[in-house]
Amino acid sequence: MDLLLWRHAEAEDGIPDLKRKLTPRGEQQAQQMAAWLKTHAPENLRIVASPAKRCQQTAQALDLLFQTDLRLAPGNSVNDLLAVVDWPDGGETKHHTVLVVGHQPTLGRTAALLLSGIETYWSIKKGSVWWFSNRTRLGETQTVLRAVVPPELA
Repeated sequence: MDLLLWRHAEAEDGIPDLKRKLTPRGEQQAQQMAAWLKTHAPENLRIVASPAKRCQQTAQALDLLFQTDLRLAPGNSVNDLLAVVDWPDGGETKHHTVLVVGHQPTLGRTAALLLSGIETYWSIKKGSVWWFSNRTRLGETQTVLRAVVPPELA
């Protein structure tokens, strides 16, 4: 299974948090990363986004169908995110690639857990994608970091 973590692009400050929209720069970041994802991500991609407006707008830049899951809202846990995607198995439908559009610190904590085995604070830049693969080698399950792409390099 592959898991892509996409942090929402730059958003306006304000309250309520769930209604914050992307800035013009954020819209550009989302478009740049969406173009990269369309070129590099597999066709059978399952996309799941936080209900926050900024995540919805980031996901919409792909022009593909996506699901919204309340368990990806700001403040939710790494365990919530992993349950949404059923890492490392991919769930009943056995999606081999899932793209999550979400928030810090959950995305960074998820990246830390997947790569180091310890849930700690790692920063994922706004608009960036981190791409992980899960594989088995010689009976051992491994997580591989395939790519880290910030929007300015997409």
